[in-house]
Amino acid sequence: MLLPRRHFLALTAAALALPAHAETAPVIAAAASLRFVLPVLTEAFATAGGGPLRVTYGSSGTLAQQLSNGAPFELFLSADADYVLRLAEAGVLRDAGAVYALGRLALIAPKGGLTVDGAMDGLAAALERGEIRRFAIATPDHAPYGMRAREALIHRGLWEQIEPRLIFGENVAQAAQFATSGNADGGLVAASLAVAPAVLALADSAVIPAEWHEPLDQRMALTPDAGETARAFYDFLQTPAAQEIFAAHGFAAPEPA
Repeated sequence: MLLPRRHFLALTAAALALPAHAETAPVIAAAASLRFVLPVLTEAFATAGGGPLRVTYGSSGTLAQQLSNGAPFELFLSADADYVLRLAEAGVLRDAGAVYALGRLALIAPKGGLTVDGAMDGLAAALERGEIRRFAIATPDHAPYGMRAREALIHRGLWEQIEPRLIFGENVAQAAQFATSGNADGGLVAASLAVAPAVLALADSAVIPAEWHEPLDQRMALTPDAGETARAFYDFLQTPAAQEIFAAHGFAAPEPA
């Protein structure tokens, strides 16, 4: 992905400031909503002189539990600020970190099927006609996008009607797979997944109004043992160049601190 020309000097300066990378490639714990954007970000980081990174994807709640149990991650990229704040308070993370992006929720459905619109009018009509057999969301127990999907469906007045038809992905990426593979008639997933070319080829999508659910403040923080590469990547994710990559992949910019 070509970055805007105006960020070339900023990236060059960042490259000069990045450390030598003698340590083992750090393992980054990343929310499943980052599955398509993070490879682009790590490639841009490498182009700027950054070192190699290894990534483990999962639901934020599952990753938080793994961190609590001593998993050797150096940076936690959560889809929900609460997981980071609780781990920071418990001393599992170095501090409360920073919000790196704002997530958005999207309705998706296989092409030629459910009428897709941001107000979920098509979904409501299909439910009334008895045309929805299965509908996918991430499990609300530990997946932030599942929590927000439930809130949006409650706001729209569809929760009680659709709940018996729900199938749950372990994380939001699995929910998106269900919603595009024919295993479900549609789903509510991260907009960052809905706009990915692999998903766009299979499904129509529409972003849900942000006011219909609690914010998806995607927060990150380093662990106490984070090395230089992880710290440099943490800083890189807050640069204008990284923020433009996030924006191109369906995320909104965080509010100014």
